[in-house]
Amino acid sequence: MRAMLALVIGMGVLIVAGVIVLGVTVMHRLGGGAPAAPVTLAEPAGTRIAGSSASGDRLVLQLQGGGPDRVVVLDLRDGRVLARVGLGL
Repeated sequence: MRAMLALVIGMGVLIVAGVIVLGVTVMHRLGGGAPAAPVTLAEPAGTRIAGSSASGDRLVLQLQGGGPDRVVVLDLRDGRVLARVGLGL
């Protein structure tokens, strides 16, 4: 009888611990991490974002105006510009 009681109490503790871990994980994934740093692109006046695409931890921006069309690739983890590609003809 004592073994059954110990088993039931142990399982109850495991269920409570699992619910707490699940709650902390969900809260962390919903925004508990550090806020993203603002990104400043050194682009000329008149530049506008014509399109964007995100894949994994990369953001690709298609820019128009202020010179020839171009594509800028950003790292979403730290906001660093990884590549700039001019599309001028």
